[in-house]
Amino acid sequence: MMKRLRIGLVGCGNWGKNILRDLISLGCEIHVVARSKESKQRAKQYGATKIVSSVGELSMPHGFIVATPSATHADVIDQLIGEYPGIPIYTEKPLAIDLAGAKRLARKAAGTLFVMDKWRYHAGIHALRDIARKKEFGRVLGLKCTRVQWGKPHDDADCIWHMTPHDLAITLEILELIPEPVFARGEIVGEEATGILGVLGSNPWVVITVSCRYPDRKREIRLFCEEAVAVLDDAYGDHISIALSSSLNKKDSPAIISRLISTKMPLKKELEAFVAFLRGGPPPKSSSAEGALIVKRISQLRKLANLD
Repeated sequence: MMKRLRIGLVGCGNWGKNILRDLISLGCEIHVVARSKESKQRAKQYGATKIVSSVGELSMPHGFIVATPSATHADVIDQLIGEYPGIPIYTEKPLAIDLAGAKRLARKAAGTLFVMDKWRYHAGIHALRDIARKKEFGRVLGLKCTRVQWGKPHDDADCIWHMTPHDLAITLEILELIPEPVFARGEIVGEEATGILGVLGSNPWVVITVSCRYPDRKREIRLFCEEAVAVLDDAYGDHISIALSSSLNKKDSPAIISRLISTKMPLKKELEAFVAFLRGGPPPKSSSAEGALIVKRISQLRKLANLD
């Protein structure tokens, strides 16, 4: 009989409650660290086994998940490493919001610290990845990621720190690398960064557009190959669309191939991967080194855009 895993969930905000819900559905016993009245209410409502006010009150868990505000990730992870050395940690992105902190954590917990890059578990991204790696439509020319909406996701850091990690993780999953940034322009309102346009690499190239000043919410990934353009245009869509370059001479519309994909939520899939790892399986995506690389690329883009 498989042992019941005990997982320490640090934080139970609006996203943390979804993590709690899915972990319980996977048969785990969840001990939640929650400080505010609202967080404690969420933890109770969504079925936490135990609710405590500090990391030090946790019973020895098999693993940790960090779902606190981004600006606190480094401090929380440092505390967990210090008090529970060797226990695997799965943290929400980004690993940290400063490069020095990300590098330090990657060194301290290589092999036991991982980042929850949910888009690396998205079926649509896997479909684009398979097209790229198999060269189904010829060589990959570039990748264009658009992530725009109205309003900041969170108040602890600007939207670039919250939104850009997703698209860099997508780039890593599809291309197996994240090219060096070569150009960036920032969008600023008052003294706060509200978006960035970044170009990375050249062969293949990557263009990333992030903004919290778009009236319309949009999540779109375009993979440009020699013989086609493959598109995921909805995070909750059930297909990708492939426009064939052979139809470029048509004046009205391109020839389109629609390819169905699974609609299983990537959060559940990444949590399944972590639970399997705790039971002796392969490590989940992304490693602490990959998480630190994403922080490095964001820092480089911000510097090119004169945002820091």
